[in-house]
Amino acid sequence: MNSTVLLFSLGGPEIILILLIVLLLFGGRKIPELMKGLGKGMKEFKDASKGDEENKDNKPADK
Repeated sequence: MNSTVLLFSLGGPEIILILLIVLLLFGGRKIPELMKGLGKGMKEFKDASKGDEENKDNKPADK
């Protein structure tokens, strides 16, 4: 069987186990802070990629 298929075929029990391990490692108080930071990072990345697209469309290329 293909190893990539096994890697991405997570079921319910595997996801619950991973979540429990994360909870034990970081604790209940740190997880909301981590998710907030992750959300801010994703928003900044999205804004930066939109800015690059706008700059590419509006400015002529320097040659």
